[in-house]
Amino acid sequence: MPALVLLGAQWGDEGKGKATDLLGGSVDYVVRYQGGNNAGHTVVVGDQKYALHLLPSGILSPTCVPVIGNGVVVDPSVLLSELSGLNERGVDTSKLMISGNAHIITPYHVTVDKVTERFLGKRKIGTTGRGIGPTYADKINRVGIRVQDLYDESILTQKVEAALDVKNQMLTKLYNRRAIAIEQVVEELLGYAEKLAPYVADTVLVLNQALEEDKVVLFEGGQGTLLDIDHGTYPFVTSSNPTAGGACTGSGVGPTKITRVIGILKAYTTRVGAGPFPTELFDEDGAALRRIGGERGVTTGRDRRCGWFDAVIARYATRVNGLTDFFLTKLDVLTGWEQIPVCVAYEIDGKRVEELPYSQTDFHHAKPIYENLPGWSEDITKAKSFADLPKNAQDYVKALEEMSGAPISAIGVGPGRDETIEINSFL
Repeated sequence: MPALVLLGAQWGDEGKGKATDLLGGSVDYVVRYQGGNNAGHTVVVGDQKYALHLLPSGILSPTCVPVIGNGVVVDPSVLLSELSGLNERGVDTSKLMISGNAHIITPYHVTVDKVTERFLGKRKIGTTGRGIGPTYADKINRVGIRVQDLYDESILTQKVEAALDVKNQMLTKLYNRRAIAIEQVVEELLGYAEKLAPYVADTVLVLNQALEEDKVVLFEGGQGTLLDIDHGTYPFVTSSNPTAGGACTGSGVGPTKITRVIGILKAYTTRVGAGPFPTELFDEDGAALRRIGGERGVTTGRDRRCGWFDAVIARYATRVNGLTDFFLTKLDVLTGWEQIPVCVAYEIDGKRVEELPYSQTDFHHAKPIYENLPGWSEDITKAKSFADLPKNAQDYVKALEEMSGAPISAIGVGPGRDETIEINSFL
């Protein structure tokens, strides 16, 4: 049975939650494999809207087991708050599983994240200030705290001491902040142990056994391809690997078990935070996309930067992820434009470039080369099939498919769960 990876093919916020939720009733497990509560998904079910930050979108499907994999960094207070909020709304969260190898975001990670960004000033990266980067840094430096450490006070204390030995020197001598008390951190973390215990599991074993039993497993990435620490617009990236390869390392499931890789594309482009964005709009069109698309970050609360569709980025995402399909979202937002520009290439130093530049410098200087496609004015939110779309909308989808290098198998024509056109089944 299939193991599917579903990920963002732009800078995140493409509508992955809607896509995951659409598949949720057909899959047995939905796995978050990287990131933390710096990622957000909005899922609309009927007249109910759910904003998920750390939990897999599959938690809203009663038949699905949601899993937080070893590649995720977990803020226990955020996780427990999110679980409590869903329980109050009648959502059953008892099936959730959390990898004992997932790393914990501690209070000192959040503190370091915030003071470092302030210290950088104009050179800041634009992090969410939630401690994600410092937690991944500690993981790589082998001084991280894992979920399983909450159940051994001696090991936990030793690890907190080791981490704070350096961090307190930095906080007091470089940033002029007070030192963080080791005992206080240990006490707070131990306070989460009992509440998290029912969810902690050997998720690597569980997921591999599920695939051996012909269960369907969906791997859900946070953020997007261009925010990948290795393959994104470095240094304006996240601290983990949202690309398809991250699904394997972040879950413990080998690459030979992955059968399809689905990229989520917005019908235009958005970005949150600092960094290059060739098609960004600073005019009325950009404001209109932001207003009509409701472009505000689910987790950050920040307005998203908006621009026209960038086919260069889409082709790049197809290549580095090995995409087999695209899910195109928010096509309805483009209704009403007489002409819709699409970026088909860049101009860099007077030369036409059709692939994403290898050089950071070149990408910063890239200017979009546009082709205008005819727009449409008809309401498409009630469309149930591709044939129901106006001809110009059909042509727009076909053009994006040809430029992007993988078939568009589903189209979002509205925010609702049922406002999706399925062209080819993902299963």
